[in-house]
Amino acid sequence: MTAAQMFDLTGRVALVTGASSGLGVRFAQCLADNGAAVALVARRADRLAEVKARIESRGGRAVIVEADVRDRAAMQRAFDAAEAAFGTVTILLNNAGIAHSGRAVDMAEEEWRRVLATNLDAVFYWAQEAARRMLLANKRGAIVNIASVLGLGVAKGVVAYATAKAGVIQLTKALALELAFKGIRVNAIAPGWFVTEINDEFLSGERGEAMKRDIPMGRFGEEHDLDGPLLLLVSEAGRYMTGTTIVVDGGQVVALKG
Repeated sequence: MTAAQMFDLTGRVALVTGASSGLGVRFAQCLADNGAAVALVARRADRLAEVKARIESRGGRAVIVEADVRDRAAMQRAFDAAEAAFGTVTILLNNAGIAHSGRAVDMAEEEWRRVLATNLDAVFYWAQEAARRMLLANKRGAIVNIASVLGLGVAKGVVAYATAKAGVIQLTKALALELAFKGIRVNAIAPGWFVTEINDEFLSGERGEAMKRDIPMGRFGEEHDLDGPLLLLVSEAGRYMTGTTIVVDGGQVVALKG
């Protein structure tokens, strides 16, 4: 089997949450460029329409579903729409997430619940639904959860985010253990610092330059740096991988561990 054949996703159906901005746009485009039909899910329909048009202009296929990942009824509609357009979803990319900043002692209960509901609870519910449908259709598949290096080591001011991402890593292991026997692989990617819409202000200026100095490769991640890990985990190239978390951070975690 050639490398091109191993990474080919032709005939696969993917669903990407948080597909209207940031890394989600790149993930969706990468999957489509390599042959998958993609269901694009996010709250902003206008932005989704732009992503869909871009994918189709490059010869790909996509359908859009406006949904908040915390809404279980909207989740059902998203999977139904993907199935109606392309067939059973066999690749789920749990990418949707939100950030926050501030001291733990000042964090309101509502903000804690909002972050955990989006960054952890929804990851479980969408993975659960994808697995149920794959099992019902007797399909093998791959679920990829987007974690973070902050799930492996913490920083000040991100208590809810770090807690949720640590939960995603453990959730990935637990789901992988339960679903492996049916050929459903569950893995995670833990990106380091990538500049996106939710953190561009935080990573800018002098603070950003100081943070780069703590990264052995001396720069923040660029969106295409995640293409390889993603394709590995969803394709035949990674067919014997499950329950793992791939860290993509320019050596940041290694430097912290010493």
